[in-house]
Order: sequence, then C-alpha cells, then structure tokens
Amino acid sequence: MGGGLTTRGPRNLLRQIREAMAGGGPAQERLDKVVRTIASSMVAEVCSIYLRRSTGELELFATEGLNPEAVHTTRLRPGEGLVGEVARLNEPISLSDAPSHPSFSYRPETGEDPYHAFLGAPLLRGGRSIGVLVVQNQAARRYDEDEVEDIQTIAMVLAETVASGELLGLDELRDVEVAPHRPERIKGQRFAEGLAIGHAVLHEAPVAPERLLADDPVAEEGRLKLGLTALKANIDSMLEGGQGLAGPSYEVLETYRMFAEDRGWNRSLEEAVRGGLTAEAAVDRVRNEHRARFAKARDPYIRERLHDLEDLANRLLRVLAGDQPGQRDLPDDTILVARNLGPADLLEYPRDKLRGLLLEEGSAASHAGIVARALQIPCVGRLAGLRDRLSEGDLVIADGESGEAFLRPRPEMLDAVQARMQLRAQRRAEFVALRDTPAVTRDGVRVTVLANAGLVVDLDTLDETGAEGIGLFRTEFQFMVSEELPRLQAQTDLYRRVLDVAGDRPVTFRTLDVGGDKVLPYLEVEREENPALGRRAIRLGLDRPGLLRLQLRALLSAAAGRELRVMFPMIATVDEFRAARALMDAECEWAERRGKTLPESLRVGAMIEAPSLLWHLDALLPLTDFVSVGTNDLFQYMYAADRTNPLVSDRYDPLSPPTLRALQDIQRQCAESETPVSVCGELAGRPLEAMVLLALGYTRLSAPAGGVGPVKRMILSLDLAAARRGVTGLLGASSASVRNEVEALARKLNVAL
Repeated sequence: MGGGLTTRGPRNLLRQIREAMAGGGPAQERLDKVVRTIASSMVAEVCSIYLRRSTGELELFATEGLNPEAVHTTRLRPGEGLVGEVARLNEPISLSDAPSHPSFSYRPETGEDPYHAFLGAPLLRGGRSIGVLVVQNQAARRYDEDEVEDIQTIAMVLAETVASGELLGLDELRDVEVAPHRPERIKGQRFAEGLAIGHAVLHEAPVAPERLLADDPVAEEGRLKLGLTALKANIDSMLEGGQGLAGPSYEVLETYRMFAEDRGWNRSLEEAVRGGLTAEAAVDRVRNEHRARFAKARDPYIRERLHDLEDLANRLLRVLAGDQPGQRDLPDDTILVARNLGPADLLEYPRDKLRGLLLEEGSAASHAGIVARALQIPCVGRLAGLRDRLSEGDLVIADGESGEAFLRPRPEMLDAVQARMQLRAQRRAEFVALRDTPAVTRDGVRVTVLANAGLVVDLDTLDETGAEGIGLFRTEFQFMVSEELPRLQAQTDLYRRVLDVAGDRPVTFRTLDVGGDKVLPYLEVEREENPALGRRAIRLGLDRPGLLRLQLRALLSAAAGRELRVMFPMIATVDEFRAARALMDAECEWAERRGKTLPESLRVGAMIEAPSLLWHLDALLPLTDFVSVGTNDLFQYMYAADRTNPLVSDRYDPLSPPTLRALQDIQRQCAESETPVSVCGELAGRPLEAMVLLALGYTRLSAPAGGVGPVKRMILSLDLAAARRGVTGLLGASSASVRNEVEALARKLNVAL
C-alpha cells in the first residue's frame, strides 16, 4: 500500500479476491493467493491475515512478505503487539515507524525487522473483532485516509467470507472464533413467563455474504442515495405529525434527523459504496465500526448515541430491503433477538414460528413485554451485550422463569430445560382441565377470574383459558400498531369483534391510555420534561375531546343492543371523571337524536391509579358504576419509582405494608358504598399476589391470559378465612416487604402456587 491502489478504489482488488476464493483447492492455498493479491494491488511488501483462535489468541494464518514458516506458528495473546492492539481497539492503526511504538511486539520468527510502515484493520462482525488484516512497507511513511478506508473495506469482506466458510473450510474454521461458540449464560430480567428452546433470529438481519460486492457500483450508489432520501422523508413526516412508522419519541426522531444529515455518516456510506460494496454492505460496515467504537464507552450519553446510530442504520437497511422484516424465511423455532422492539415490530413476525423473545433493553412494562405476555411467549430483557455474544442461527434458551438467556447450551442444560418444559406442559394440561370449573375457594367464596386483552390474538385464547370475560381491554394497542389514527369504522369493527367473541361474557373497555412511554407519532404532542407525570391517558382525552368522543362513538355503535362497560384511565380528580362522563352522555344524546340503537345497558367506571383518589373515594365512588384498581401505575406513583426504569423499578415490592394498606382501604370503601371493584394490574395474574388480594377482600380479578389458569388453581386450593387472618396480621409490619411472610403463610396453608 506504499503507493496506493493500482486502480481507483478497491473494486478491482475485491473482484480479484472473489476470484481467488472461488478458485478451489486447499484453504491454505486460497488464503495465500488472497494475501498475494492484496500485497500486489496495494504495492505493499507485506500483507498478513491474523485470525482469532477460540483461546483468544491471534494466529498468523497467511502472509506475503514475512517468513512463511511463521504461519500457524506465530500467536499473539489478547492485546499483545500492534495486531493485538488493533483487535482490542476494534479500529485501524496506521504508523510510519511501527518498531518505535510502545505496543510493538518483536517476533524474530516472522522476519519483519526491516518493515517500518504499518497499517492494520480489524475484521469486524457484529462489533466484534475476529481477526486483523495488516499491510507493511519498509519505507517509513504514514498511510493516508483513502488507504485506511480501502483496507477497512477489504477487511469487512474478508470478515464475512471467513465467517461464512467461503474462504476457509469447516475443518479450518473449527477452532477459529469467527463468532462466539462457547456456552454462555446471561442474567437479565423476566418480562414474560415461559420457557423456549430455539434458534436465534436477529431482528436487525445481517447482510448475506453474497450481497457484499456490487456488480454495478454506479447503480448501488444510486440505490444508496434513494434509500437515504426515503429515510429522511420518513423521519420528516413523523416529525411533522403525519403518517409514519409507530414507535420512537419526538426527541429520538430529532436525533435521527440530525444523524441522517450528518456529513460524516453520509460520507462514510458513500465511500464504502464507491469502494465496491453494495448499499446494504456499506450500511453494515459503517454500523459495525460505530458499534465497535461506541461499545467501549462508559458514558451513558455516548452509548445512547450508539443506539441512535444503530437504529438509524437498521431503518436504512429496512428501507433498502423494502421495509418487510416480517417476511423473512424464519425457522419454525424462532427466538427473536433485538435491542428493543415496538409492538408493531413484534406483530410483524408469524405467531406460529415465534417461540421466544430476547432483548438487550426494555422493561416488563414496555410494549414488547406486554405484547409477549399477550402472545404467551417467554420474554427476557435487560440482557447486556446479547447481540455481540451470539450469531444468527445459534441455539438459545429463553428462560422466562429465571430471567436468563442460555446461548449455545450444553446437552445437559438442554435436557434440564426440556424436563422443565414437560413439567410446564403438564401444568398447562391441569389448567385446561380446570377451564370450566368455577373459581371457588375451599371455604365456599366465589371469585370471578377475568382476562386482560388488547390484541386480536388475545381473543383466540379467551376460550382456552376459561376466563369469565375480559376485565381490561386495552384499546390503545390498535392505535400503537397503526401508522395513522384509526378511523371510526376501524375502531367500531374491532370493538364489535371483541364483543362478538366474548358473547355473554362481560367486557370492560379502557379508553385510550397513551402518553408517557406510549407515543403515537401521528399525534402532535408537546415535549414534556417528565411525560410519566404529564399529559397522558384521560388528560390527553379531555384536552382533545374530539379524539375521545370518536372512540366513545365507536364503542356505543359496536355495543348497540348489548351491555357496554367503559372505564376511564388515570383519573386523578373527581372533576376529571365528571368531565369524561359528560362526554359519554353527550355521545349518547348524539346517537339518540340520530335514531341509532344504544347499548342495552351502559356502565361507566374509573381506574384507581393516581394516589390522590385514595383520599377522595368518598366523593368519586357514588358517581361511578364500578371501579378497577390499576396496581402497576398506583404503586409506581406511590413510590415515585418508574416501573419502566430498571434502575429504580426494583426499589419497592408490591407486597409491602403501604401498598397492602392502600388496597385494603380501597376495598373497604367500595364495600361500604356497594361499588363493584376489581383489580386489573399485573398483580392479579400472579398466584401469590392474587392470594393476598383475595385475603384483602377482592373477589374480581383480571389477569394476563397466561395467569388465569395458575390463579384459578390457587383459588381452588385456598382456605380464604385462614389466609385473611394471616394477611391481616402483616399489615402493621414495619419492614419494606412482607413477601417472605406471605410465602410462609402460603406453604402453611398448602396453597397451590
């Protein structure tokens, strides 16, 4: 590379490398031909390829210019020498006098004494270095930016061809760490219960090796420009509140727009394409480089910028692919792997092939977690560094019971998990057998067990679970997975379908609960410093009465001649409920004036989620037909700890004296005013917590579909009077949690948990 490439850019060289790889013959011969080709084209006196062994050592696999006897003999420990430094930094190193560098490691067997100029580039895959490509010259000189750019392009192609087995045979690859191959266990957080064994599918699909090199570089440059233009137009339309992809917040979109216009990012993409890569390969290369560079950063802000850049690159890849990630050819046992997912992303994948979900980020209350529970697939999140520790197609276990992921598990681990899965299957069979059995405690107390829903797929499980109705239908999901505001007819059709499937069973619809972490890009909203405490749920509905009235009109139309149960979320003041009820009355009058059929009966309720209501129930309850306790939000507001923030979400236990006292007081006041009350938070779907709710006097629970069976089994085994005595004695405790005491009580009473 002392005099630069013999042709403009590495296109000709890439073509020669491809011919060398396709030439057949032993792997070592092909490798030797590749390094000779690179050295000749780059006017370099030395060209060497080092690959990472499973021990972590970098081994000299081929060389032109160094002593050939050093091949497969010279090995550098992790971080040793300039080659090790390139692999450690995951970025190129260019030096005019390599021997004078403090990281230089002299290996006499290589015969590299006379060479001063050094240029090394990492072979990157998924942000990981699997090897190093080096060129050297005797003359002391510094390689220019174009030469560094060229060697990075060549290194990327080599990395993919090595990893795919195109350059090395399977035997040679066996001990080469082209990807993580040892069994690993990563501890995360449980987002959705269950167990699954399957093969990893990356949501951000890797670029196939055959799509690396461009046949027509001019056409590829045109494709890249069109893709960038379309990407920027999409972001602009979302920022302007027009139609667009659902998901990110306004601030993230602004960051996307800034990065999309970044000259450095655009120039890197263009140079990679001009160097002979396809548009997809160019995006993948730049994404890998940013990932390798930012992943080492400890500053949370810098790491967040990495995520923004990755998301932008992934969006551009989807634009180039025609934006159809859900139409990929997937294995029947797909375990989907992603940084994070929106609800629309997850629903794009075929349900019959999706076995589990593994995420690097998110929370149990995130959209992906809620949808995973609705689909009844195990989901584990907060798995740090997950994507860099596996490859597409790796065998993985999603353990939604312990909140762990097992990558490339050993046979004994597979056997153990399969045994647990069989046990879960037996338990499911028990739940099915209980499906039509009334939920009655051992001492004769009848309990109503309902299901939470929000997706069309939830309706399919209603009969399977034996739920007695839908205690919470989250209407916002229809809005979150849509690219535009659902029209009146679309809303009406969904609500009518829900009521049709439910038949004689009750359905309680919660009006639109968006805001906070649920952002609809087609709704123009002002940015807020603290959206969780901002204009969300009923506040947004009252501020935009047209939006809420449209939904109420759809509900009234869908329920014509039948019972309609509607509840308003996040009521914080009695006046808010009065205002929301007035909108419902106005819609009833509107329908009557036009001769439309009204529901046979209309019941309007409120969700108790804001702590302010705890001291104003005496004024609220007489105005309502029923109330429902949303424990998820009520508890996070009581403790001022965001349940979606992993840094603080575990700072409180739902089984704590303050929360139990609050629940007891709500139940007592509802009983005194004869107001029907239910619990529809996540608490109602966990047998231990549900036992406590029953002991506090609640007899109407609405659980996620997967929790209906376990909760019903618990009820049938429960002596409620004894449980009530035990729990009452815990309300005066001074500890932060009484979970251990509740578990001991359950064991003493032989409760089936």
